[in-house]
Amino acid sequence: MTSTDRPTTDASPQPPPAAASGPGGEGPDGDGRAVTEAALFEAFGGVRGMVETVLPGLLFVTVFTVNKDLKSSAIAALAVSLVLAAVRLVRKGTLKHALSGVFGVAFGVVFAMMTGNAKDFYLPGMLYTLGLALAYMVTTVAGVPLIGLILGPVFKENLSWRTRNPGRKAAYAKASWAWGLILFAKCAILFPLYWWADTTQLGWVLIALKIPPFLLAVYLTWVFLAKAPPPIDVFAEMEAAEEAEKAEKAQRAEQAAAAGRPVPSDGPRHRR
Repeated sequence: MTSTDRPTTDASPQPPPAAASGPGGEGPDGDGRAVTEAALFEAFGGVRGMVETVLPGLLFVTVFTVNKDLKSSAIAALAVSLVLAAVRLVRKGTLKHALSGVFGVAFGVVFAMMTGNAKDFYLPGMLYTLGLALAYMVTTVAGVPLIGLILGPVFKENLSWRTRNPGRKAAYAKASWAWGLILFAKCAILFPLYWWADTTQLGWVLIALKIPPFLLAVYLTWVFLAKAPPPIDVFAEMEAAEEAEKAEKAQRAEQAAAAGRPVPSDGPRHRR
């Protein structure tokens, strides 16, 4: 289910290596904060992700406000989600993200058509948001904040922040608490409206709450990460280790050649 409540990973920005960065993730050229901002913007879907999240629901509530017909509203929402998915595929976007939006809208459409209650179009997404809020908080309490699990690969640090970068782990914990509490507050507004308000009221409030809480959570994430130690690029470390191993092998070969000895082999030796 495509949602601005959940980060995506369409792109993999390349932050500077930890050794080249100073406090707060700023490198010698002062671009650490800009790299963090760009990475977050891409990881959380960017402008396209926000449009894909808002447009189907906006079309559903608009059509339903005009004609009060569940079927035509559902068809309109599903059709626009299919168009958005097709555009993403044509532009060679990730298939997973192209189809997840369609499945999310389709699930809401099927649920509403089965119950005959137009408000149920929004219920699966609301339950997803509540589950995600709990996931952010529970994983943080467990010591593996969800935002770190999601963004670790984006910053090429994987899980190195858990044991080798405590300052960054603390920043991920703060960001996960922010996401969890913001989404939980959003649910605290929407679920009472699901019971007390009509479909159009719930729909317009839900649309109004799509982007602002998301932008607030992303901003707080950026603030916490911009002040945190820079990520440890574990991929760069593995590449450096491989290069060092190759250099050591070449040095041993040169020494053996200079001494007139056979070139040592790193493979297993078998006695006859």
